[in-house]
Amino acid sequence: MDAQIDARLLVFTRAPIPGQVKTRLIPALGAVGAADLHRRLTEEVLRRLCALPMIVVELWITSQPSHPFFVGLAQRWPLELRVQPSGDLGARMEFAARAALDRTGKVILLGTDCPELSQDHIRTVIERLDDDEAVIGPAVDGGYVLLGLRRVAAPLFRDVPWGSDRVADITRSRLRALGWSWSELPPLHDIDRPSDLTHLDPELRVDQEAIRPVATACRPNGGGSGPRRVGRSRG
Repeated sequence: MDAQIDARLLVFTRAPIPGQVKTRLIPALGAVGAADLHRRLTEEVLRRLCALPMIVVELWITSQPSHPFFVGLAQRWPLELRVQPSGDLGARMEFAARAALDRTGKVILLGTDCPELSQDHIRTVIERLDDDEAVIGPAVDGGYVLLGLRRVAAPLFRDVPWGSDRVADITRSRLRALGWSWSELPPLHDIDRPSDLTHLDPELRVDQEAIRPVATACRPNGGGSGPRRVGRSRG
C-alpha cells in the first residue's frame, strides 16, 4: 500500500492518431484537427493533475509505452505508464481500478475529454472519499467525467452502454443496489461532439480554417470532412 499518497488518478487515453480519436469531431475539425485537439486536451489534463501533491498519476494507454507521444508525456510529467488490457471500456476500467486499489486506498478514474475538470474538483473527490465509497463527476451529456472509488464491484463496470446518455444513471442505480454511499460533483461538459466545442477555453480551440486544408490533404482522394456539493446519496 502506498505510503503518504492520497490517491491514484487513473487517466485513460489514446495516441493522437488522425482518424482514430475524437471521430465524432471529424465533421467539424477534420481528422487531423480532431487528433490535435485530443493531444491538447490530454496535455492540459496531465498538466493540471501532475501539479497536485500527494497523488500518483497512472496513464492507461492503448498503444505501447514506446509510442513517441507517450514517451514525450513521461518526459514532461511524473507518470506511471500502463497498457490497457483487452475488453470493453468497463473491463479495462475495472482492471485498472482493482490493480490501483491494491496499492492505495482511493482511486479516481477519468479520461481526457473534460477541460472544465479542475484541481479543486480532484481535491474535493479525494476529501469526499474519506466518508463516501464512491464519488461521481457527472457529465452534462448523461455520462460521467470521473468516478472516485474506495472499493470496486463488478456491477459498476459490466453491461453498461458506454458512450450513451444513460451511463451516470445506471451507475447511480448500481451504487444504490450495492448499498454504497456516494456523492456527486456538479455536471461538467465533455468535448465529444461539434456542439461541445463552444465549451473549450480559447487557448484549446482549434483553428479550423488552418487545419482543414491539412486534414483534407490527409484523406484518400482529397475528400472533405469551484465545485459545489450537489447531492449525497446513501443506499
